[in-house]
Amino acid sequence: MLVEKLFDSRADMIAALQKECLAALREAVDERGEATFMVSGGSSPEPLYKALSSADLKWESVYVALVDERWVDFDNEKSNEAFIVRTLMQNNAAKANLVGMKNTAETPAAGLADCENAYQQLAQPFDVTILGMGSDGHTASLFPHAQGLSEALDVNSESLCAAITAKQSEVTGTAVERMTLSLAGLLRSKSLLLLITGEEKLNVLRQAQAGTDVNEMPVRAVLQQQQVPITVYWAP
Repeated sequence: MLVEKLFDSRADMIAALQKECLAALREAVDERGEATFMVSGGSSPEPLYKALSSADLKWESVYVALVDERWVDFDNEKSNEAFIVRTLMQNNAAKANLVGMKNTAETPAAGLADCENAYQQLAQPFDVTILGMGSDGHTASLFPHAQGLSEALDVNSESLCAAITAKQSEVTGTAVERMTLSLAGLLRSKSLLLLITGEEKLNVLRQAQAGTDVNEMPVRAVLQQQQVPITVYWAP
């Protein structure tokens, strides 16, 4: 279920990713009239989003939704929603439909029901899901030993979304209150695309592949599942 695509340069990797994403989104629009594009924040996918923003696509038929979000307002520099607006939803892609996770509730737990309801309206299975991975072995906002992690990793859950309180670290910063797609939510995808760069992340990937403790490295739950194909895209 896991394929690795290792590239010599980030430019080559982004070009291949762009091609795969566009093919999947176009196919979905042609077949059912709409597409769902699940996106993660971070510096690694930023050039992908900027390249896609100018692509020739029926963007008005594409629903862009977040894989995870810090529980901060849109005008906060840590907002993934704002990041996606700045990078992807420009140029041609400005016509896409954005579905965010952050709502007016005080906490992710309090806002979970409304977020879940919004995400259940998205066409499933999701057509393209972009994931990243942290040096601590997290993916989405599934952080090691986080409050809410066990529920979020329940593969039999019917919930797409989960409220998470991460343990503060260099990776999380102070924004430990998160909303995320659950493992079950991630597995509602046609395929998962894990985008990582640099030798450190490749070493983390190998460490994750070598062990089984999902609480220590939650990305293992995604890498080792047998339901949905996952492709790792890596460049130096």
